[in-house]
Amino acid sequence: MSKPSAVVFGCSGCELTSEEHAFFRATNPLGLILFQRNCDSPKQVRALVEAFRVCVGRDDAPVLIDQEGGRVARLRPPHWPEFPAAKAYATLFAKDPDQGLEAAKLGGRLIGHELADLGISIDCAPVLDVPQPGADPIIGDRAFGPDVDTIVQLAKAFMDGLMKGGITPVIKHIPGHGRALVDSHKDLPKVDAALEDLQTVDFAPFRSLHMAGWAMTAHVVYAALDPDLPATLSPGIIENVIRRQLGFQGVLVSDDLSMKALSGSFVERTSACLKAGCDVALHCNGDMDEMVQVAEGVAVDGSEMTRGGWARYKISKLLTASATKPFASKKEHAKARHRFDTLLG
Repeated sequence: MSKPSAVVFGCSGCELTSEEHAFFRATNPLGLILFQRNCDSPKQVRALVEAFRVCVGRDDAPVLIDQEGGRVARLRPPHWPEFPAAKAYATLFAKDPDQGLEAAKLGGRLIGHELADLGISIDCAPVLDVPQPGADPIIGDRAFGPDVDTIVQLAKAFMDGLMKGGITPVIKHIPGHGRALVDSHKDLPKVDAALEDLQTVDFAPFRSLHMAGWAMTAHVVYAALDPDLPATLSPGIIENVIRRQLGFQGVLVSDDLSMKALSGSFVERTSACLKAGCDVALHCNGDMDEMVQVAEGVAVDGSEMTRGGWARYKISKLLTASATKPFASKKEHAKARHRFDTLLG
């Protein structure tokens, strides 16, 4: 059986169009990523997930979502419960470390339960970026704390909770987005910090949690490492920093290729990120014209995932499966939610 192509796409609405069906059958993407525009009700989301998997002929094809809590949450009331931004765990941790860690793990576990119920398998969380004074607020309360140690402890607890719920976490934005002065959705951030500062602060959480199964790149230029290319497109940063210095050996997925931090055609962006060392290209907005170009970019050097990328993906699945322990009953789930609300109330 051939391997899927090295890309994750979004789709335009709450069900696949006939054009999307044909496109996904033809291109066989690794997975699908969901956004709020795709999520109307539990029944509808389950049907969408199932339709995609039938379309690509893989009943375990990964389905991703950004469900951090707070302002970055694609699943929202009334059909899904609210979860706080990561900063809430840090606030509790500062008062009572044990309770902060318990809350973070419960938060991950409860989010994992909601995602698994829909057939979603990967959560693009936690954020490991270390926020810095004067930086753009795009990270802000999404960070798990003000310092490396707090972030590592709380993010690890959150990851453990997600995996216990059967969900693979994605650490982001490697090797660090916390110093960015502009939002990479709108422009290309350039960080001029000294290499020593980057190593001891920005990169440190990723080094500590390098055992994660997936990581998402930062569309950020680090002048001390590569003055010309953002991490997503830099072979030197991916190979020398992310893989060697930080020790990350999991699946490396680009951040969204449609973000304005990147320039050039979508063929060029896609080909460049894969040549630089990303295992998977990510395109989120569901724009078919752009998706066709992305598929062309994936095919520049052969559309299938590389042997190494496919192996890393299979290992990530095994890591999550070995940690999974779903709630035994509705009563156990309700008890966990009550404890979570009590801790953060």
